[in-house]
Amino acid sequence: MEKNTYNMLLLVSFVGMLLMLPEQGLAEQHVVGGKQGWDESTDFDSWASGQTFKVGDTLVFKYTTLHNVAELGSESAYKNCDVGSATNSMSDGNSVVKLTKAGTRYFACGTPGHCGQGMKVKITTVSASSDSSPSSSSTPTSSSSSTPTSTSTSGVTRVLGSSVSATAFIVVSYLMSMLC
Repeated sequence: MEKNTYNMLLLVSFVGMLLMLPEQGLAEQHVVGGKQGWDESTDFDSWASGQTFKVGDTLVFKYTTLHNVAELGSESAYKNCDVGSATNSMSDGNSVVKLTKAGTRYFACGTPGHCGQGMKVKITTVSASSDSSPSSSSTPTSSSSSTPTSTSTSGVTRVLGSSVSATAFIVVSYLMSMLC
């Protein structure tokens, strides 16, 4: 078999394998509140009801210094806006929370009066392989995200694992150089 034909066959096979990666290999980044972000004017119940949160996804809270994010440990604390019992507090203006397992998590603004005005959100995370109801809560994490992404208008961003994209780029670059 001629070298260029063999290399082209390898390239086509590799691209085919990438296209067959399961959907769960893609994580989504949800900007809480969409374009408005973490703000009193956002209807968080409506926003959350239009999203599907899966294990591996991240929540990004974007807000001004007038706000912060308190993760609440129970539905009771959420319903009563008991921000004093927060299990995690964030105030950097760009807080990232990774959804590590299926379950329900509760977030509220800790600024006095804001939670009572509706600045709170209930996030129900399902397993990455199904859209079934969650069974347990997940562990909070907070950090800045520098993963390459492409944004959409709904406040959701798809993120392909960086190791897969880097490997694909290297292999395709190598095969293209062999063809030339």
